Order: sequence, then structure tokens, then C-alpha cells
Amino acid sequence: MKDMLLKNASVYAKRSLSKADILIRNGVIAELGEISEDNCADVRDMAGLYIFPGFTDVHVHLREPGFSYKETIRTGTEAAARGGYTTVCPMPNLNPVPDSAENLKIQTDLIEKYAAVRVVPYGAITRGENGRELADLEGMAQSVVAFSDDGKGVGDGGLMREAMKRSAAIGKIICAHCECAELAGGAIHDGAYARAHGIPGIPSAAEWKMIERDIALVRETGCAYHVCHVSCAESAALIRAARAEGLDVTAETAPHYLVLSENDLRDDGAFRMNPPLRTEKDRIALIEAVCDGTIGMIATDHAPHSAGEKSRGLALSLNGIVGLETAFPVLWTELVKTGVLSAEKLLSLFCEGPGKRFGIGAEIGVGKAADLTVFDMDCEYTVDPEAFASMGRSTPFAGRRVFGRCLETVVGGETVWKYEDGGK
Repeated sequence: MKDMLLKNASVYAKRSLSKADILIRNGVIAELGEISEDNCADVRDMAGLYIFPGFTDVHVHLREPGFSYKETIRTGTEAAARGGYTTVCPMPNLNPVPDSAENLKIQTDLIEKYAAVRVVPYGAITRGENGRELADLEGMAQSVVAFSDDGKGVGDGGLMREAMKRSAAIGKIICAHCECAELAGGAIHDGAYARAHGIPGIPSAAEWKMIERDIALVRETGCAYHVCHVSCAESAALIRAARAEGLDVTAETAPHYLVLSENDLRDDGAFRMNPPLRTEKDRIALIEAVCDGTIGMIATDHAPHSAGEKSRGLALSLNGIVGLETAFPVLWTELVKTGVLSAEKLLSLFCEGPGKRFGIGAEIGVGKAADLTVFDMDCEYTVDPEAFASMGRSTPFAGRRVFGRCLETVVGGETVWKYEDGGK
């Protein structure tokens, strides 16, 4: 592996952006600052470009094993690399569900063979994600980032209490998909659009009531608890209060909840996801929660489906959109360029937030692994799903003009994605 010297870029390190050079040697950042070009074979002038730590997404769906017609580990991690991600954490709604060391190994063998970026999977909370019997948490603990039944809420409070106790004992986080089954079952938010178009709705209470229950269980068990894909104001308020109380509670939200609301809905499967897009009031509340640290990270909930599964309109399409290749440019365009967030705040949500909570991810510093991404933040272009590496094409941001083109992604000093190598 030859040395690589990246010169004159704007570099995000130690939570600030400044001009710096980066010397990469043997896959590690050897020097950072003003560096001489002497004795370095590969010197690249990065003037006008930005170098960030590789992003971390703690909530993706890679669909393999079991659903490779939707996505594979290869295509999903290539999509991650194109979006600037160097670490992703896939959820366990697979076949077989990773609910034991044996089933998890099927997934990790595929990861080892095909992944383009670092992949740290979740283990399931319950067997088969059936909500009736706990999975082998202890047997999977050394190989997973955390435990989740994402795609389903754990409806049995007693079972969740026991999961929290066991997870706390082995030092792992419970990541909860909060959805009360008795209140769910609709297609979109139970609001103005649903009523106007006669589409079954999902109330915000389907989310926040389970968060309320789980916070009480965290108070009882001392478990480290993380809330997936927060979508509504009530959820943010509960999480804020729990954190103020000193409970070990964190949360994520997704780009679409910060940029879109039910006001943007169209009868198109690209606008159907779970939880659904909610009101403008909810969107503003989530931005406030991001600004004050209540929500500490951005996760895409990248959830690819086949074209047929997403072609049935809002009422009948499957839940889920893709997001790895659009997340950062969409939020940079809609929140940073408009002055809602600083560049440093947005980067903290993609880098430090996930790293601090889950102990994974990248950092630009001497002695750190060279996991980084290069962006041209002045490049404006139109989101074109047909150019995605992901097999999924369904995104509500299709056709949107955005700023921020990922030019290169490096993992362990090796380039895993380069725009000139075929990007469109």
C-alpha cells in the first residue's frame, strides 16, 4: 500500500473545518497539518474540496441474506461508499434472522466476502423477530453493534424489560423500533392528507406511546437505550426529558423527517415509509431536537425494495425508501446552505454522534484509520435514482437539485469509490 498525500483541502477534524494536508501511510493517518511533498509518490492537490471522516450510518437495510432481489451486501455497501459512508450497521430483518451466533455467521460470512465498506450488524432482540421469545443475546454480543427488532416493535413490555436487563448485563444497547401494533396498520400519517384522500392513517401515538413505555423500563433496568427513526414532536419531547433526567437514552432521525412533511406527499410509493412523514410542526420540532442535542445522529433507514413493490402508490406500496446516496447532499442543501445548521453541526450528526454512542466510525487524526470521504460541496446536480449503486430506486428526493458531490471514499487507506471511475 503506497503512501498518499492529500494537499490543501478543507478538513473536518476535532469538530472544526480548516485547511490541512493529510498523509496516509499503511492505511493510517500518519500526519495532519502542513506537510512537505518530499518522498511521497502519490501527491494530490485537493484545493477547493472537503475531506470529512467517513460517515457512519447506524440504521440501514442490506437485505442479504434472504431478500437479495431488493439489495445485496455488495450493492448496498457500494451505495454507502458513493454517499461518503465508511461504516454501516444493517438491521436484522433478514432470512434467517440473526437471532443466534449460528444465524449471525451466515450474514457475517457474506459481509466478509462482499462488503465495500466496514459493516457492523445488529442482532435481533427476539427469536425470528416474533416478539415472543428472546434471542441469544449473549451468544451474539461480541459480533454485533447492538440489538434491535427493527421493522417491528416489541409489544410485550415484560419481554422488553428482560431484554433490557440482559443487554445491560453484557454492555450492549437496545435500539428500539417504537411502534404500537394496535395503533399502527395505516399507510401514512393520520393527518390532513390521509383524511382528504381516504387513506388509512398512523397516529403519532403509535410511536411515542412505546417510547414512553420504554423510557419507564430504562429507568427501572439501567439499560442503554436508543430510539430509531424519530418522526414526531411528542417523541422528541419524551427523549429530551429522559436525557435531562440522566437516563442513558439517545436517538436518531432520518433526512426525510427533517426536510419533508405530509404537505409534500404524492400518491407515489417513494413517499411511503415507516414511520411516515408527519406534520410541518413535527418537522420543525425534530430540527429543534437536532439543534439542542436531543437527537444526536442522522441515520438513513436505507430500505430498498423492488420496483414492483414500490409502484403501488401510497396505500399499497411497501414501506421504505433508499437514502445512502442522497442523505448528506440533501441535508447540506436544505439545512446548511439555508443557515438552519452549521456545517460542523451537520458533520457531527454524521460522524461524532454515531461514534460516541456506538463506539464505531471514523475520525480524522494522527494514528486513526484512514477512513475518509472527499466532497465537492460547490457541485450542484439533480438526484437521479437511475444512477444509484443501490438496487433500490425509490426516493422522494428524485429530481431534486442538491449541492455536494462525493468524489472519493477511502477505507483503511484504500479507495473504494471514485467518481471518475464511472459515477454519473
